[in-house]
Amino acid sequence: MAVRVVLADDHVLVRQGLKSLLEREGFQVVAEFSDGKGALEYVQTQKPDIAVMDISMPVLNGLEAARGISLSSPETKTILLTQHDEEQYISEALEAGVKGYVLKSQVASDLIHAMRQVWRGEVYLSPGVSGAVMHAYRSRAGKPKDPLTARERQVLQLIAEGKSTKDVATILGISVKTAESHRTRLMQKLDIHETASLVLYAVRRGIVQP
Repeated sequence: MAVRVVLADDHVLVRQGLKSLLEREGFQVVAEFSDGKGALEYVQTQKPDIAVMDISMPVLNGLEAARGISLSSPETKTILLTQHDEEQYISEALEAGVKGYVLKSQVASDLIHAMRQVWRGEVYLSPGVSGAVMHAYRSRAGKPKDPLTARERQVLQLIAEGKSTKDVATILGISVKTAESHRTRLMQKLDIHETASLVLYAVRRGIVQP
């Protein structure tokens, strides 16, 4: 039986190229999404074998989606595609339970290797990021822990993307009052009380791109 794969990338042409590449190699692409929220909801119910996702996506980024997948569908192995080789992103990805980290600059040559290695239960990192991985793990002890919950990080991403509280409520399917409560609580936890400073925090944590 073919390995069932979910693709998530907010660029249609990228998804089409990935789908073509994977299907030529015998993988079955069962669903495609333009944001991490749709991919996470699909994985939670359908339990595909592998989720291949971009890090930088609207509504819910790939790192947060990967965290959700690790908790709700640990049998689904996640591979992140990214242009980032900085240790911040690699460390966040590994902590989120990601099994493959593939640089977009090398995706054509790397992705199939990553798929097969991850499917065997191994971890795959694109060549060139191993040094960053070692440095990231050495410095993890001194890294401040993110105090936010998964829901608060999702609200933070939407705020950083310029969404109003009403927009946040609509996107997440919650009441405006609940959305406002999440916003207030995360600002209190971070001791940040201006939207511009929230955006800066989100960029520094890799939740959104600058």
